Amino acid sequence: MDDNLIIAGKKYSSRLLVGTGKYKDFNETRAAVEASGAEIITIAIRRSNIGQNPGEPSLLEILPPSKYTLLPNTAGCYSADDAVRTLRLARELLDGHSLVKLEVLGDPQSLYPNVIETIAAAKTLVADGFQVMVYTSDDPIVAKQLEDIGCVAIMPLASLIGSGMGILNPWNLQLIMERAQVPVIVDAGVGTASDAAIAMELGCDGVLMNTAIAGAQLPVLMASAMRQAVEAGRSAYKAGRMPKKLYSASPSSPTAGIIASTRG
Repeated sequence: MDDNLIIAGKKYSSRLLVGTGKYKDFNETRAAVEASGAEIITIAIRRSNIGQNPGEPSLLEILPPSKYTLLPNTAGCYSADDAVRTLRLARELLDGHSLVKLEVLGDPQSLYPNVIETIAAAKTLVADGFQVMVYTSDDPIVAKQLEDIGCVAIMPLASLIGSGMGILNPWNLQLIMERAQVPVIVDAGVGTASDAAIAMELGCDGVLMNTAIAGAQLPVLMASAMRQAVEAGRSAYKAGRMPKKLYSASPSSPTAGIIASTRG
């Protein structure tokens, strides 16, 4: 069955997006990305060498653009101007690449998004021809504003970046999904495979993660687990779960033909 994730008009068979930071070396990075099955990988422009430092090892040598869709992001940016400047640099380094991930943080401790600066940056970037996938809070009003601006995907947090706390507010995610006409991808807070499966069972279009894989004791094995979890959660969502109820008066096994007890 054709069940592709479509972002900015392009089809992807994997609904798992992964980051490329926090691994012990490039070999582990490559192995984990391959095990995840991800086709879209994020690159923190300020922390990765994608050509701005000639002569130094480049992430693009192990994860080539010919094999993966690169998603430059603005990790570490705390203002709209800083984020816009960073993504314009990425476009220059990547020969006009326009698909980007926007995130503008509010403070260095919680890494909670600054939605005011995010909205400002999104307006500038969309007007400048970027295809913006945007990290934001789980506020459904803000999410709709970002979609109306022209963002190609909305990426609400499940919980704080790097926290591993999982999905803390599924109700807000459902409100966002009910109104969105673009893909909704859970970003930040996933800690283990069950978190990813729950996100997909809720109806999210995909999950983006980095620390949940890179911070695991065995990152490559965790990457494989996340791949399976996303696939299983998507299948469960499409299958439609049975309704929840306190108890069932209808046994799952047939009762016809059962010999009744003769005990008085």
